[in-house]
Amino acid sequence: MHGMIAWFARNHVAANLLLVTIIGAGLYSLNNRIPLEVFPDINLDIVSVNVAYRGATPSEAEESISIRVEEAVYDLEGIDKITSRSVEGRSSVNIEIASGYDTRDLMNDIKSRVDAISSFPADAERPVIAIEQHKREVISVVLSGELNEMELRQLGERIRDELIRLPELSQVELDAVRPYEISIEVDERTLQEYGLTLEQVADRVRGSSLDLSAGNIKTLGGEVLVRAKGQAYTQHDFEEVIILTRSDGTLLRMSDIARVQDGFEEEVIFTQYNGRPAVLIEIYRIGNQSAIDVADAVKRYISNAQLSMPEGVELSYWRDRSKIVKARLKTLTNSALQGGILVILLLSLFLRPSLAFWVLIGIPVSFLGSFIVMSMLGVTLNIVSLFAFILVLGIVVDDAIVTGENVYTHLQRSENPLRAAIEGTQEVSIPVTFGVLTTVAAFAPLLMIGGPRGAIFAQIPLIVIPVLMFSLIESKFVLPAHLKNIKPPSSGDNVFAQIQTRISRSLERGIIRYYQPVLDRALAHRYLSLSLICGISAIVLSMVFSGWTHFIFFPKVQSETARASIIMPAGTPFDVTDRHVRHITEMARQLQQQYIDPDTGESVITHILSTTGSVGGGSSGQSNSGRVMFEITPPEHRTLNVTSSQLVNQWRKMIAISPAPKA
Repeated sequence: MHGMIAWFARNHVAANLLLVTIIGAGLYSLNNRIPLEVFPDINLDIVSVNVAYRGATPSEAEESISIRVEEAVYDLEGIDKITSRSVEGRSSVNIEIASGYDTRDLMNDIKSRVDAISSFPADAERPVIAIEQHKREVISVVLSGELNEMELRQLGERIRDELIRLPELSQVELDAVRPYEISIEVDERTLQEYGLTLEQVADRVRGSSLDLSAGNIKTLGGEVLVRAKGQAYTQHDFEEVIILTRSDGTLLRMSDIARVQDGFEEEVIFTQYNGRPAVLIEIYRIGNQSAIDVADAVKRYISNAQLSMPEGVELSYWRDRSKIVKARLKTLTNSALQGGILVILLLSLFLRPSLAFWVLIGIPVSFLGSFIVMSMLGVTLNIVSLFAFILVLGIVVDDAIVTGENVYTHLQRSENPLRAAIEGTQEVSIPVTFGVLTTVAAFAPLLMIGGPRGAIFAQIPLIVIPVLMFSLIESKFVLPAHLKNIKPPSSGDNVFAQIQTRISRSLERGIIRYYQPVLDRALAHRYLSLSLICGISAIVLSMVFSGWTHFIFFPKVQSETARASIIMPAGTPFDVTDRHVRHITEMARQLQQQYIDPDTGESVITHILSTTGSVGGGSSGQSNSGRVMFEITPPEHRTLNVTSSQLVNQWRKMIAISPAPKA
């Protein structure tokens, strides 16, 4: 390493080329290859098998679907754990894949086993088998107003289609709505009157409602494709389906014997936003899209689209997750700015301003170098990786400071700046290198944690280690080439130089008077010093293991969203569940009116969203479940002295104390 240090110090062009290459490659990776997301996108080694079984109770779904799927796949090599969840009308089996096995290959084996099951109930739909993936929402659009369900759904579909056409967006889904359904109801007496069965009516629908290819006709002018289009899509189309042709030539149509309804599935989902019916439109980030750009594009669309909404209809956004990323970026930027000022100030007082500048350059260079590695390893900018940048910000310039200070010391002894840069860097190269490697070794075990949680923790060392390594490269090969241009120190007549000299000499006198005697005594009584350190360590460890110092895996932070979920016994009517959801919502409204910020005149609870028929906001409702959520003003914008935990605790007490609705 000593030879490379001397070569780069003498060849400043090579050092500058290395510097420019790191900066250029880092900026390219940051702008083109590293996406900005809210939470790291983690691939789950889970294969899900979902089977819809309409009308089945949870026990029937378990016995007829879940158990048979488990029995069919349990002996496949590579399966770690199987969990199943059976609810009314649906069965879901999650199969976790053991480490070291290819998830997609095992999914094909699982699909073959499940498709071979011949004992599924006749009413069960085909199994849907897929690799489980987490979709990360960025922001939710809420459409609310006093409209009926059909009008609200159609307006929501229009907004969804307009959002998907925005260049910044790629994945948009309509949520908290019921799927469309056209139902045909035929009275039993009517069937007997015309000598028909329900199966015959169903066959007429299947035979008439389809698009049929009739081949092609070859002509001198070319080939003509013949196709009969008869697929029914609307209520009128199904009413015109011909059931019978009488002997007199008259036609018996569907409208003559049945009642056709164009509506929604029977499973009910009812969503309210601030007390008005609503639908949600979820926007996701995919690929290299930036979560902040996606959220900003949605907000711009909402501000423009609100002007064209019908009277009484409100278009707003809910749970903007990009705010978390913005807060982390702001923290990182402020910390870097404050740290840079402190580095410049302190090194300028004790060393030289030019040396402080080149030491400070090591921070952005190290970060840009880590962007190169991030793009190669597929690591994104998210709240975890940004935390890692904040974490390493305080130690990234340590090696550069040590190198720069030692070069400055050699510069005070020698009139040759080149020799001072080379010898000063070489002298501390080994201890600085091992200092960086010990820090790397401390973070490396985080790469060995398995499972989904391990993939999250791995984001930290995948940032810290490259930053430290590029900091080492910059301080050993780039920094000496610039420090050789620093002029030897002289007191001179400059006022700043005189102040700097006094401060530097005061520090040296303090080191000689206080630190050096203590160091000499510690070295002379090394066993006593070692015993003292071991004793202090034992006291600290005893405080941790005795419970005096508490341990929390994840510290509690104030949330900006509160949630209450309700799950009634299976089979509970929708109206009963809805009454309880409305009761919980009313308690949230009372809480909203109680906590008014005196400075703004607005409540710290900004919006309230309630959904009956689902605890997850999905489009397949369950009559026995529901949820209520409310958003809280961020702590930094809240002057009222109340925390999120206090709001939730009081909400919980209000729900318990107030008389619950009777079934």
